Amino acid sequence: MASTAPTVPLPRRPLDVGDPVREWYEKALGWATAPGPKGLQLLTGLRFDVLELPAEAGRAVLRRLDPGCPVARQGGTMRLLVAAGSAEELPGLLDWLEWGALPLDLTAVGAGGRIDAPAPAGVPDAQEAAVWVRPPEPGCDVEPSLPALTALSAVGGGGGAPGLVRLVETAATQCHRIRLRRAGAQPLAFS
Repeated sequence: MASTAPTVPLPRRPLDVGDPVREWYEKALGWATAPGPKGLQLLTGLRFDVLELPAEAGRAVLRRLDPGCPVARQGGTMRLLVAAGSAEELPGLLDWLEWGALPLDLTAVGAGGRIDAPAPAGVPDAQEAAVWVRPPEPGCDVEPSLPALTALSAVGGGGGAPGLVRLVETAATQCHRIRLRRAGAQPLAFS
């Protein structure tokens, strides 16, 4: 009879003393973080995925999001937090919505991805750093309020936060409008 030794999980790395940003994300929100080239990063695919789109398109999408859905911005990019697993659904969803053949500035960051961590309120941030447009609320379980792919989201029901289908349709429409507007602002090649 072979005995198997119980497996013991590896110890968690201690929080850096004096790092209020990391402490806020890991302790108050329960989100995984890692050091990055420009500072702290949030690991995607565990508690949430991220839809990235031009900030101009993102501003139009904000009106359709539940006020409790966290949204960040970094430079010219808006980042909408969506349910974990949504990044894998994006290509098929764009095809299903008949946006798959068009080039859109709409991407997703999912499992194994990282984004720069926006500074929480009250913590000074650097130029071009990520900032919260709508920050998550500590003590509130953010994940249930994130847009997700559900049966009700495809038919427009369910109330509350919009489903992933409606969110992606709106985001794709806004990204396409911006692309057309930018193309129309360029001089014609034959004039």
